[in-house]
Amino acid sequence: MRRRKISNAIIVINAGSSSIKFSLFADETRQLELFLKGQIEGLRTDNAHFIARHPAGDVVGERRWTGAEAGAFDHDAATRFLMGFINTHLEGHTVEAVGHRIVHGGGDFTAPAALDAAVLDRLATFVPLAPLHQRHNLAPARSILASTPGLFQVGCFDTAFHATQPPLAQAFALPAEITDRGVRRYGFHGLSYEYIAGQLPALGLGGAKVVVAHLGNGASLCAIDAGRSVASTMGFTAVEGLPMGTRSGTLDPGVLLYLMDEMHMGPRELEKLLYQRSGLLGVSGISSDMRTLETSPEPRAKLAVDLFTYRIGREIGSLAAALGGLDALVFTAGIGEHSAGVREAVCHHAAWLGVELDGAANARPEDARPEDGATRISAPGSRVAAWIVPTDEEQMIARHTRRLLTGAT
Repeated sequence: MRRRKISNAIIVINAGSSSIKFSLFADETRQLELFLKGQIEGLRTDNAHFIARHPAGDVVGERRWTGAEAGAFDHDAATRFLMGFINTHLEGHTVEAVGHRIVHGGGDFTAPAALDAAVLDRLATFVPLAPLHQRHNLAPARSILASTPGLFQVGCFDTAFHATQPPLAQAFALPAEITDRGVRRYGFHGLSYEYIAGQLPALGLGGAKVVVAHLGNGASLCAIDAGRSVASTMGFTAVEGLPMGTRSGTLDPGVLLYLMDEMHMGPRELEKLLYQRSGLLGVSGISSDMRTLETSPEPRAKLAVDLFTYRIGREIGSLAAALGGLDALVFTAGIGEHSAGVREAVCHHAAWLGVELDGAANARPEDARPEDGATRISAPGSRVAAWIVPTDEEQMIARHTRRLLTGAT
């Protein structure tokens, strides 16, 4: 396949605890077009794997590391390999900037920001607020700063979109000596919600009251009023709110006291329980993957799915109250975009709000005449519209990066 020559390029990096995902965007006549994407998985294990593809799906690069070599393959080594690979696939052109997904911006960073050593050091102070994400998000940026200090880098924060929430929506009922330290509700998945908010005007929902359900391995809901976040299910950390793939979601804090007193669990054991052993995996005892659970005959698999959709239904009611009404419900992310069963159950729980599902459109959304990638799955007379709107966090990061690079407003 012959590659098109590109004039400018922006790399988007999304680093997790054991993986780095990347997207390469070509800035063609001010239109950001996806040119390459891929990931390195299995960092610091005995089997690390890299693959890169063109948007059409054809593989343009693949490599595997095993044994001790893979065990030593950390975020720094993976970033250096990735940058080297990308630079050999630019047809002689250079990357202009790199945009990074960073989970937590704290109270300091309520908009995307250029990254330098001082900013990275400040962002590192938020590691306790996102212990399983933040340090890994920052690692590739530090690696690039060390190897290519002149390359412009931008941090885009999952918390930033929620900075518009009113103070009451951000507050905990705790003493001031605690809340003054920054203990409040921040909200997450903001880059996804920001992208969806940008799609709403084309659906006639620019000024509407909308609940967006970002349902994936990480799951949350956001109440959006005229394009602005007013409330969300995630708060101080990305473990609050809905049950998720392996995260518990909201718990009575008394449960944690019980576990400490009666089961003698320490902080790290509780962290592992809340983030890695709970949610769909914990309830089912089978898997964190919704696709596996929906096809399993095991009763606990059904229980996990039912609990997931029940909690979504309850939280939609809470966010509708925060909005003072509801005009539309939007499904996005992996489960939200691909599980007809989850969407049907959630819409059933939201029927009292005025959601009436079109069963045929929900079962086969690809036949429901998508509008700019979005598909309406509610019945024509439904008082509250229901939509599937694919999200694109990488595109959002690329846009922010280009804006800061060019100084555009």
